[in-house]
Amino acid sequence: MKIILKALREGLGRAIVFVDWIFSPKKRNRADSDQSDIDEQTKLLKLYQFYACPFCIKTRRTIKRLNLEIEKRNAQNGKYRDELLIHGGEVKVPCLRITDGDSITWMYESDDIIKYLNAKFS
Repeated sequence: MKIILKALREGLGRAIVFVDWIFSPKKRNRADSDQSDIDEQTKLLKLYQFYACPFCIKTRRTIKRLNLEIEKRNAQNGKYRDELLIHGGEVKVPCLRITDGDSITWMYESDDIIKYLNAKFS
């Protein structure tokens, strides 16, 4: 039963990815100097995510719409999953790692991440 649910969840996730690809949001246009400043700021952000997670897709759509260059890290398994668990405290996605000087914040919840990105980069 567990395998069937996992396969169903993965299949639905892939269908959502496909629909997202078809109806991809339009990127925000900025002056080159403004975009360069934003690109520099986003180097301090990392998005831990699963490829087919609907909440991660929702977050990635905002990132694309705002034209942000944020590194995406696949936390499905491997080193980024371990990193998320050890430093973030739990394997829950999406999670935005925000580096601000010596401080690192691990922000969970797609709505919170989207609100943060809209406030900072709109």
